[in-house]
Amino acid sequence: MSDGWTEINAAWSGDLNFVGQNATGGTVQMGELDGTPGPTVGPMQMLLLAVASCTGIDIVSILKKKRVKFTDMQVKVRGKRASDYPMIWTEIHILYLIWGEDIKSKDLEQAIQLSEEKYCSVSLMLRKAAKITSEYRILKPSESAE
Repeated sequence: MSDGWTEINAAWSGDLNFVGQNATGGTVQMGELDGTPGPTVGPMQMLLLAVASCTGIDIVSILKKKRVKFTDMQVKVRGKRASDYPMIWTEIHILYLIWGEDIKSKDLEQAIQLSEEKYCSVSLMLRKAAKITSEYRILKPSESAE
């Protein structure tokens, strides 16, 4: 929107579930996972997904600008919540997995640093409430993440 606002819609789809939709038609099934059937993602899990995709987009973009060749990338995020309400995230850990032949640690470290300190608005916002740590692994195309 030209006035600086972003709008989404969450439409109730029964039980404790909602379908979220943005202005361009992108959708996500959201809801309460405990005891609720269906492939939904809980609201707090959405925040972890937002961190993963935000920083992942940054890193892919930065590495492409640096002409770093990679064949695949995953961002795994784990979170620990407070035991008392409102049960916010208190700790978040990000694991960057990237596959390629000649990826230099220096290039990936710089991309991660730029994302975490400058570009990823989601993690920068969550950092005000949670301790965020990260690590990375560079893997050969034939290697498994495990």
